Amino acid sequence: MFTYTLTYTHTPFVTDIVANADTNESALQDGMHDATRVVRAGLPHPAPGTPYMAGPTFAATYHTPGDPSASSYAYGRFDNPAWRAYETALESLEGGPVTLFASGMAATVAVLSTVLVPGSKVVMPSDCYYTTRRIALEHFATLGIEFVMAPTAGDAQAALLEGAALLWIESPTNPSLDVCDIARLCTLAHDAGALVAVDNTTATMLAQRPLALGADFVIMSDTKAMSGHADVILGHVACRDVAWAEKIRTWRTRMGAIPGPMEVWLAHRSLGTLDVRLTRQCESAMRVAEFLVTHPAVAAVRYPGLPSDPSYAVASRQMTRFGSVVSFTLRDREAAERFFSRATLVHEATSFGGIHTSAERRARWGGDDVPEGFIRMSIGVEDVRDLLADIAGALDHALHPGTGNSASIPLTASSAEPSHATS
Repeated sequence: MFTYTLTYTHTPFVTDIVANADTNESALQDGMHDATRVVRAGLPHPAPGTPYMAGPTFAATYHTPGDPSASSYAYGRFDNPAWRAYETALESLEGGPVTLFASGMAATVAVLSTVLVPGSKVVMPSDCYYTTRRIALEHFATLGIEFVMAPTAGDAQAALLEGAALLWIESPTNPSLDVCDIARLCTLAHDAGALVAVDNTTATMLAQRPLALGADFVIMSDTKAMSGHADVILGHVACRDVAWAEKIRTWRTRMGAIPGPMEVWLAHRSLGTLDVRLTRQCESAMRVAEFLVTHPAVAAVRYPGLPSDPSYAVASRQMTRFGSVVSFTLRDREAAERFFSRATLVHEATSFGGIHTSAERRARWGGDDVPEGFIRMSIGVEDVRDLLADIAGALDHALHPGTGNSASIPLTASSAEPSHATS
């Protein structure tokens, strides 16, 4: 499995006078493991009579006498203590300066708006997140920006890099879970004079760290696994270069694409359980994927952790775990709908990465090139034995209506290592 070495040390932004003066970064030594880092990241130094983590600050404006630069905070659109704490936490995990946004799409637009000018060429996956493709073609393309697209699988974008200003990568893709060689594409893009942005939402930085693989920008929807409880809309951008990070942050300030302090505080609170959640989710996802392969109702299964998956070889090199999302295909729309009608532990809902197992028939939204019976399933933290029994019964009902009350499930541990805007 791929091993990462992070060497980034936080450098305050020009306007970030005391951004991290009170955080406990010294507790996060390079030798510590992710499970420790996520629990301690961004917390203040311990002081008698203070909480482990301060509550959110609700303020539109702050006392700012005289020279505004002498005050740590001046106006709510510029900065907030909750932002600083969570951004500092994420920086220690991503390996570069981080800027928070009101959503993952706001983070996406910030990178595209900051990097591109009329006449720019962007190489983008034809199978990346639908709303990213839609905003590229329906908004940015009308501003004189050229978008050329190729599939993620097989690093097909490499052939289109000549003259590009930006290479956009999503790996694994949502919802098809194809994987590309991020390090190889970063090298080729840089040789061609292009910057590289990676949407790492499906994996998270605990499964792969694109900055360590050569990317210039990492985009995340913290709505998904980062916050993990289906109660927050949030996003962030991590940058390799401080100068680009300052431009991204300036764009956020001027455009007002800021997150609420409560949402940020909730995400930071949830960060402490990220490793625990992902460990359970990824282990269970592997078990579910292995079972799906054996069931006669299932025509195809995609999970990068399966040795039989087309993405396995590349994923094994660059990922430290394979994620919580499993995609599979049933015979047709009706079979998928029968599956959902019988499942009791699988919420039929969009989005992924949360503690509750959920799934949806992706073709119902349009925009993704998937069969009518294609299901994207996000594995939660329930006991995998209960999940397998529930999924087996639902699949039996999908195959033979009227059946599916019980099933025999193999419980051996896995030998593998671990036209609408939709999520």
